[in-house]
Amino acid sequence: MPKTKVLQTRHVLAVRNLAVTREYFVSVLGFDVDFSLDGWEFLSFDDLKLMIGECPGDMPAAETGSHSYFANVLVDDANVVYSTFRAKGAKFCADIEDKPWGLREFCVVTPDGHRIVFAEELGD
Repeated sequence: MPKTKVLQTRHVLAVRNLAVTREYFVSVLGFDVDFSLDGWEFLSFDDLKLMIGECPGDMPAAETGSHSYFANVLVDDANVVYSTFRAKGAKFCADIEDKPWGLREFCVVTPDGHRIVFAEELGD
């Protein structure tokens, strides 16, 4: 198979209440709205891209246990991101700490229970 370059990824999340989820991502986590369509929000946090679709009758991510992790986002300053999220009332499933695998990381939880890990590479 010929090699090709991935130009971008966009995570797709099913949520029960699109308005509530959009508000959380925008007001609490600082995502930008790229555009909206009926039943969909296209959001971004720098290079992290999301497609959030309203699926009111589906099982919430919180009921899937550890399968609710969907992204590990590498940032240049995890302390700043963590402090900003905390000040805006983000819900955390793990507070910030240095991990033995060389990352300083924390985890936030969305209204439906999706989990996002934000991390920074530790220096030598």
